Amino acid sequence: MKKALIIILLSMFALAPINSTQAQTAEVTQLILNIEKLNQLRKILKELKNGYEILFKGYNTIRDLSQGNFKLHEAFLDGLLQVSPSVKKYSRVKDIVACQLALVKEYRAAYAQFSSGDHFTAQELAYIYDVYTDLIKGSIKNLDALTTVLTAKKLRASDDERLRIIDSIYEDMTDKLSFLRYFNSNASVLAAQRNSEKADIELRKKIYGIEP
Repeated sequence: MKKALIIILLSMFALAPINSTQAQTAEVTQLILNIEKLNQLRKILKELKNGYEILFKGYNTIRDLSQGNFKLHEAFLDGLLQVSPSVKKYSRVKDIVACQLALVKEYRAAYAQFSSGDHFTAQELAYIYDVYTDLIKGSIKNLDALTTVLTAKKLRASDDERLRIIDSIYEDMTDKLSFLRYFNSNASVLAAQRNSEKADIELRKKIYGIEP
């Protein structure tokens, strides 16, 4: 169509009077240039349109992929909030509870024994009580952490991570129980030594007739 239009314009130029040749030549030349520019503009607009369509399709694809990944990520995170039966039934959970019960039982029995006699001063008994209090407070924090690990929607963690946390709680509880027993053993030895020393003094008093 472009070529036909140019031929028509050239024919009109050939049939025109001589005195108007120069004017028509300029007009035809300008018209041809305008047609060329128009065709170039159409080509540019078409390329822009094609580029926009490609860009829009790419954006939709990225958006869909992003939404899909987000949904997968969201489902993964929600899954981490759940606690599997294997974690709840982990043997260390019962062991931790058993350690806690042992801590409470043994510290109460030991403190009752130490405070019933006159082997320790009031200041020493206060120190012993503070040691027991720190141990129990620490064990309660461990139980709180264990509850968080075993309760759904409280902690985002995989099963392996939850089991590792439970193992670390168990290790800390067993350390506390071991320290309590070591502490009680040393206190008992000290109480026995003082009781023996007291008995020796009483015996010597009787032997030498020393009045109290």
